[in-house]
Amino acid sequence: MILVKTQAGQDALKDRHGSLSPRQRSAFIQFDGKRTTGEILAATAAMGITQDDIQAMIAQGLLEPLSGKPAAAPPPAPAPGAHAIDLGTVASAPTEGSGRSPKERYQAAYPIATQLTASLGLRGFRLNLAVEAAGSFEDLAALAPKIREAVGDAKFARLNKALFD
Repeated sequence: MILVKTQAGQDALKDRHGSLSPRQRSAFIQFDGKRTTGEILAATAAMGITQDDIQAMIAQGLLEPLSGKPAAAPPPAPAPGAHAIDLGTVASAPTEGSGRSPKERYQAAYPIATQLTASLGLRGFRLNLAVEAAGSFEDLAALAPKIREAVGDAKFARLNKALFD
């Protein structure tokens, strides 16, 4: 999803409004209507910016989707993700285990996968690009073994739970 600053967001940035922390402000500046949320999350992962920070900026009315329509409320997943594709095209049939659909699993796993691969720096650049290009649960699941190999079992545990639990 591509987000842009609202007028309230422009005012908050200009006035150094107290609702943005310094790290959120650094991420907020990058929402220019050209980069996807995933790209900005990847670029700001080292600062600790998460999808929750972005959702907070949307909830405060500082950011809105490029289309101008209000952002939909995130699903009740641990870390909902956003991506430049239409998530409505992802299959929604429930899967075994927790009963979450592939769409819900994808939405939960995408920001985790992006954060993990972005933390690898240049070493994980191609893997990070592959994650950002993943448009479905199946694509992310196919990349999971490569991510596990790159980051190790301990860091991979969060992604494994989001994808397969």
